[in-house]
Amino acid sequence: MDKQISVTVWNEFRHEKHSEVVKAIYPDGIHNAIKIYLDTLPGLKVRTATLDEPSHGLTDDVLNSTDVLLWWGHMAHGEVSDEIVNKVYRRVLSGMGLIVLHSGHASKIFNKLCGTATGQLKWREDGDKERLWVIDHSHPITQGIGEYIELEHEEVYGEKFEIPNPDELLFISWFEGGEVFRSGLTYKRGNGKIFYFRPGHESVPSYHNEKVLRVIGNAVYWAAPVSYPTYGTGFVRPLEKVGGKEVK
Repeated sequence: MDKQISVTVWNEFRHEKHSEVVKAIYPDGIHNAIKIYLDTLPGLKVRTATLDEPSHGLTDDVLNSTDVLLWWGHMAHGEVSDEIVNKVYRRVLSGMGLIVLHSGHASKIFNKLCGTATGQLKWREDGDKERLWVIDHSHPITQGIGEYIELEHEEVYGEKFEIPNPDELLFISWFEGGEVFRSGLTYKRGNGKIFYFRPGHESVPSYHNEKVLRVIGNAVYWAAPVSYPTYGTGFVRPLEKVGGKEVK
């Protein structure tokens, strides 16, 4: 690759500190489990950031040098600074890719970008089997996945998922309790590309699953910004005289 893609994996990093069950699955945090995989892929330069760091680890220097931001949150959405959310929002509009994972559907940044208040859905933590069916086999994010991803145990999400209709629907989940859910979907906001991917509850090892990680890696390459031309907004002069007069 001609240019490295700068990736920041953001995680609350709270469950891993307070739950022995979660700590056993992700001893170094969900963010580092994902980073370990991404570090094996060519052309990526990966770092992590967490909620309790200064500026949540998302200083201006970090954000301005991030091409793709991954976001995992669950129990502390309300603790994320509105100032940081607004900075992330502006970076996405200017071209930074955003990958929102699992309960990040309820994060401030995802709801701000979607224009929704809550992103509500049905849920339960019975550990059902989940089968994520690939809907679009031609999309870059679904390459190398096959027909579906099967997870022995996961938290259940079910429709209705209160989000705007996505630009693209890539995965639909079926759970053994009967629910279905739009589990992989994309949006475009400004110059930025957004991918939401459902699996990843903290008490199950989904981020150790080869296919789940493959999807995340594919999404990083897909979401990386391209070179957009600059364009102006606000008052502009007409290209030609209007009514024979110059516009000042």
